[in-house]
Amino acid sequence: MSIDLETAARVAKLARIRVDEDALPALAQEFNTILGFIEQLGEVDVEGVEPMTSVTPMRLKRRADEVTAGGMQERVLSNAPDAREGFFAVPKVVE
Repeated sequence: MSIDLETAARVAKLARIRVDEDALPALAQEFNTILGFIEQLGEVDVEGVEPMTSVTPMRLKRRADEVTAGGMQERVLSNAPDAREGFFAVPKVVE
């Protein structure tokens, strides 16, 4: 796929980027370079490659999903900078 000047101008307009007429050829070339790189990535054989959550092999920490009755109001509010009547107190932002 190749990006022409008209398409580059349309993309710039949609992105709300002002591009001068003399800068459109460079922008179109940049788009073509990016699309070429994406096409290169499509040629990579990833058969049998496991999806990763990180670049380092690690396992995400897991805990049992247990339903509790709560009852930790004091513990939850212990780190609050300002707690009143069993709730987090926050500054008024709407008048």
